[in-house]
Amino acid sequence: MKKFIKHVFCAAALAVSSSAAFAAFPDHAVELIIPYPPGGTADAVGRPLADGMQKRLGVPVVVQYKAGASGTIATQYAARAKPDGYTLIMVLAAHAINPSLYPNLPYDSVKDFTPVSMVAKLPLVLYTNPKFPPKTVQEFIDYAKSHPGAVSVGSAGNGNTSHLALELFNNMAGVKLLHVPYKGGGPSITAAMGGEVNAVFAGPDTLHLAQAGRLHPLAVTSPQRLALTPNTPTVQESGLKGYEVQGWYGLLAPAGTPDDVVKVLHKSVSDTLADPEFAKTVEALGYIPSPSTPAGFMDYIKEEMARWSKVVKDADIKLQ
Repeated sequence: MKKFIKHVFCAAALAVSSSAAFAAFPDHAVELIIPYPPGGTADAVGRPLADGMQKRLGVPVVVQYKAGASGTIATQYAARAKPDGYTLIMVLAAHAINPSLYPNLPYDSVKDFTPVSMVAKLPLVLYTNPKFPPKTVQEFIDYAKSHPGAVSVGSAGNGNTSHLALELFNNMAGVKLLHVPYKGGGPSITAAMGGEVNAVFAGPDTLHLAQAGRLHPLAVTSPQRLALTPNTPTVQESGLKGYEVQGWYGLLAPAGTPDDVVKVLHKSVSDTLADPEFAKTVEALGYIPSPSTPAGFMDYIKEEMARWSKVVKDADIKLQ
């Protein structure tokens, strides 16, 4: 009988100990990996998110930058991290595009991760040089059809979202725009302002240059108009039904992260996105807070992977 009581006591003590250990999550700093250098679009939404999560989790959320290879270095690091909730990565649209561009990725974009939440979306804007004759999407399409291969559009680089936006436009509009890749968004925007290219797909953070008359905002790539530029139509309402391209940002944890830990993390993200201060900070830069369930975020990643895989294949995009 004494032996039985001892076993019961030990089992109960172990259960209490395990429960206490789990209830302590988080009991130390959480690492939030951003796969690009400081100052980029991921940083602009990642830092306010980290601040908000920190307030709600009660522990530091430390932003770490691991740039390189279109985000694959940081993503591999996160995939191999301990699945305890203390290592998270903010992934961008490139997470769904890279599998089509890099056939030998050192991780699986779906199987090696546990979804936490979508965070935000960031539409693009199709800007043209002010001296370029077309002033509407339909005029742009008509001009491109009458000048096949002569209308040049800059992007931030091969395989970038701005490049795929161009290729999707080609496919849906039945035109052949000349793609001119640059080493980053800044040079591509400068090229459009200087007339080196006729147009460029870039973020809403470039709208101040349009307001100064240095670019013309032809259309936005989101389904709805942007509050930052309410008079600029969407590509869809301009006649290209179904056209949508948006950068997006979300949090993943390593595969195997416990469900209860994910729930804690997801709540901290959801509560942050619902905070008016967070919305005020990111919406001023063109971001659209976009909360989701963990499963909903992974479904979205899978849909994006399938969509961009087709675009990459149809356009025969290959990275040199």
